[in-house]
Amino acid sequence: MRWDALFEDMEGQLAGRQRLEFEAEIAERALVDSAGVELADRLRGSLGLSIRVQLSSGRAFEGVLSHAGSEALVLDEPQHQVLVPYAAAAYYGGLSRVAVSEPSVVRRRLGLGSALRGLARNRAPVTIFVAHDGADAGLYGVIDTVGRDFLDLAVRREGEERPPGNARQVLAIPFGALAGIRSVGAAGG
Repeated sequence: MRWDALFEDMEGQLAGRQRLEFEAEIAERALVDSAGVELADRLRGSLGLSIRVQLSSGRAFEGVLSHAGSEALVLDEPQHQVLVPYAAAAYYGGLSRVAVSEPSVVRRRLGLGSALRGLARNRAPVTIFVAHDGADAGLYGVIDTVGRDFLDLAVRREGEERPPGNARQVLAIPFGALAGIRSVGAAGG
């Protein structure tokens, strides 16, 4: 047996063992890194993609992901935008594997209430879908006020600008019951 062949074989075995140890270390670091990824970061990595959000209530929304905040996302459907609280989702389909953290401290602090206050300020007509509600049509109206953990919806008939006279029904809806809020205007508008 030649000595140089023996040393080459030993060097090859050592290099192979080092490569395996290096690959194991990379896999371990990847697991540790992924443990720190939040859902909002994963959703931000999927902005611009067409995704599906399956709600715990059984309803599903599909559209282009246009915003991923700290507590809710916005999907652009062909004729509407839908705000979906993360707490209402059972699972998501079509997400990228990329995660993007939110660099803005201010944006990280803006929650569901901030988005709902914007809708209330604009007096935007909405359809609200409530979790665990068998009715598929949703509640149509305008958000009157937004509290810390609830909103008041002035219920209207679809297409009605204002309720007749002073007669109007106002429903207080806890944030925890929200499955989705669909705007009546076109997406992006």
